[in-house]
Amino acid sequence: MTTPSERAERGKAARKRVPRSSHGRWIPSSQRPDPIALLEQEAVDRLPELAPVRYGRMAASPFAFLRGAAAVMAADLATTRSSGLTVQLCGDAHLLNFGVYASPERTLLFDVNDFDETLPGPFEWDVKRLAASVVVAALQNGSAKPKAHRAALAATESYRTTMRRLAGLGELEVWYERIAADDLSSLVHGADRARVESRLAHARRRTSLHALARLTEKDASGRHIVDDPPLLERVTDVDRITIGKIFSDYRSSLAEERRILLDRYRFVDAARKVVGVGSVGTRCFILLLEGRDDADPLFLQIKEAGRSVLEQYLQPSAFTHQGHRVVSGQRLIQAASDIFLGWMTGPEQRHFYWRQLRDMKGSAEVETMSPATLRDYARLCGRALARAHARSGDRIAIAAYLGTSDVFDRAVADFALRYAGQNADDYAALSAGIAAGVVAAAPGV
Repeated sequence: MTTPSERAERGKAARKRVPRSSHGRWIPSSQRPDPIALLEQEAVDRLPELAPVRYGRMAASPFAFLRGAAAVMAADLATTRSSGLTVQLCGDAHLLNFGVYASPERTLLFDVNDFDETLPGPFEWDVKRLAASVVVAALQNGSAKPKAHRAALAATESYRTTMRRLAGLGELEVWYERIAADDLSSLVHGADRARVESRLAHARRRTSLHALARLTEKDASGRHIVDDPPLLERVTDVDRITIGKIFSDYRSSLAEERRILLDRYRFVDAARKVVGVGSVGTRCFILLLEGRDDADPLFLQIKEAGRSVLEQYLQPSAFTHQGHRVVSGQRLIQAASDIFLGWMTGPEQRHFYWRQLRDMKGSAEVETMSPATLRDYARLCGRALARAHARSGDRIAIAAYLGTSDVFDRAVADFALRYAGQNADDYAALSAGIAAGVVAAAPGV
């Protein structure tokens, strides 16, 4: 076992191979793939009738495009120099993939909350995607480039200082590190504090019982999910035998005590649901279960898990089952995870993972943030990302690589500003494709 000083030396040695200042570069290769072609390639195995919804959502703004273009940025990051310091990456660490949710103890936490692309890889890939999303959001909100750069700098500086703090703590201290949502209001002032508290109150109301009133209705035949095509469509030909097999496979991925809890619910209804931006077109379903009575609902989300967009550029996943990959990555990254998090293989041998649909989940309204609030939020996300990386990677080596100066911070903020320009060009290409009729898009869905 290596000593802390040896681990720190490993981090410092990485500076010689890849100087911290080198992370500021972004010059697209002459062989850079066409971004729309990459998106089309990613969509090959998705539901074709939902492709216009995906493109319509991506065309809403440059920030929406960035959200849906994880595959594009993965290809770009793969052309940059790597520190060689590996962590369990979120894989899609943009601003809206952080948020609040309830821990098993019903404490509201702030953390990374999307893991479809999770895979081990160089820590800076997540940091660069986060910083790029900060700049794109800031520019879209009307900030000038210097202010957008300062917002990205807040995220990267927070990441570095948090990682250095965690490098000095013991293993259990790092593992138990978490960010309580109740602490968030202290980070902002005035009207912003009131908005934060309102968002937290809203998140606490987002439970299965709340979803019951919004997503279902009751008639003579009983309670069922309400159709809202194409975003929500009931699965009317549910085969009870298939449901039983699916439940059995999913149940086996849960801890024993959670299997007992799941057994106390009965299946009521199912529907296909369109979610997110980048995920549109993947097979996603919600299941309505009933516990003690019809006032005791549980909504579960079943989401298809394909290969991570990072995999063709990094080592293949240690997990042959993509749902298992997502669940394992989430459990490793998050401070606490959903008690119903699990996986199974569905029809056509497709891989899926399960979680609660609404468990006090909430996200920020980035598009309406003032420059000061966006900087504060970027700083919070940088802190959460460092905490996540410290659980899976060598935090001492990463902290030593980052150092005490702001060289890395400024380099990544520089990269983010340059990459925001690239994202704007790619967004314009999508918009042009839609205008020319080459790309079909369903606006406003």
